[in-house]
Amino acid sequence: MGAKFLKDTKGGALLLIYVQPKAKKNGIEGVDEWRGRLKVRIQAPPVEGKANKEVVKFFSKLLGADVEIVGGETSREKTLLIRGLSAEEVRKKLGL
Repeated sequence: MGAKFLKDTKGGALLLIYVQPKAKKNGIEGVDEWRGRLKVRIQAPPVEGKANKEVVKFFSKLLGADVEIVGGETSREKTLLIRGLSAEEVRKKLGL
């Protein structure tokens, strides 16, 4: 059964996330069923793109893949493109 927050595309997998900035530490908090997104805590504040950079760095390191924000740059609800991985591979790497 595929997760709502993960989709396969030609370029890789799309991951829908909801970001909580200014957290004590970076981490994945779980799934926000209501929003259909993965909840992510990020230490960086949401100023001058700092939280966005931190999100990209966090997921790049976690997944060992090239990550790009393709939607929601100024919103807490973001869409990430994980290049070269399928939705299933991303799900496994995140342990979901």
